[in-house]
Amino acid sequence: MTIYSVSYDLNKPGTKYTELYERIKSFGSWAHALDSTWFVSSSKSAAEVQSYLKPAIDKNDHLFVSEINQNHSGWLPAEICEWLRKQMQYNH
Repeated sequence: MTIYSVSYDLNKPGTKYTELYERIKSFGSWAHALDSTWFVSSSKSAAEVQSYLKPAIDKNDHLFVSEINQNHSGWLPAEICEWLRKQMQYNH
């Protein structure tokens, strides 16, 4: 399993996040890290994660999927850091 950061900007006014959130949560193991950033654990490639999420966004929206590894730094809520730590231990 690989841990990915999924970041997005939904640019259409009144955009509903429901479908995107449902798709993200369907990965099973996820954490909503920041307003427009989630972490997911998946056996899929970054391109496959992006392709799976793409139908839930509009053409003028932005989406970025990137692998997270041990070389990361930042300030996040404690429960997100704990989720990330556990996923890193489980996946390595």
